[in-house]
Amino acid sequence: MESAPEAESLAPVHLPRITIRFCTQCKWMLRAAYFAQELLSTFSTSLGEVSLIPATGGVFTIDIIYASTQSNQEALNGQPPTTQTARLWDRRAEGGFPEVKNLKQLVRNVVDPDRDLGHVDRDHNGQKPGSASDEKDSSVSTGQSSTEKAEESVK
Repeated sequence: MESAPEAESLAPVHLPRITIRFCTQCKWMLRAAYFAQELLSTFSTSLGEVSLIPATGGVFTIDIIYASTQSNQEALNGQPPTTQTARLWDRRAEGGFPEVKNLKQLVRNVVDPDRDLGHVDRDHNGQKPGSASDEKDSSVSTGQSSTEKAEESVK
């Protein structure tokens, strides 16, 4: 049986492509699959593919490969797009794993910077002045209970 030339046997790469390289010894496959599922659910057909790449040695990196902007002449000539690779996350450099919210924002910034991610982009930490959590935070810093504060404000 004759083997096909290597160029013909390679599957085409669909861009943008997310690669999640994870350590199998560390049992991080489920985490990698979860991130892949979240990205596919959010970006759907805006992503060309998401691939999981098993590795060893405590590796957990997330990269995106995307087509750089081509000149009209390159596109008309039918040349393949030139690609760029950006590292979105490296567990060693960042000191841990990404929050899903942050990962989605990093991908969005490359794939479609004008896209609104809905609740992911909202600031949920913004408290109204005088709210219950605001009182709790200030009592922790001053060491006073809310009763002591109330008595003090009456004086």
